[in-house]
Amino acid sequence: MPRKPPPPKRDLRKPLPEALARDAVAHEEVAPGPGDRVRMTFRVVLPRPVAEALVARAIREEKNIGTLVTEILESAAKRHDAK
Repeated sequence: MPRKPPPPKRDLRKPLPEALARDAVAHEEVAPGPGDRVRMTFRVVLPRPVAEALVARAIREEKNIGTLVTEILESAAKRHDAK
């Protein structure tokens, strides 16, 4: 009885998070407007007081909630990269 060939060897190194992120974002829709931006759509589940605080801040700053959350996420990402 012939023996099965051994399975092909796999690279055991894990890809870097940055490489995985690039691959994931590559499939996102390109956003209209200037700059290299992508449209990411997701839902966020927040406690009601947190949601109300965010909406109140958006109203005070005369921004829509999407713009405010985008700014908060961009700022958090920049702070994280600076570490």
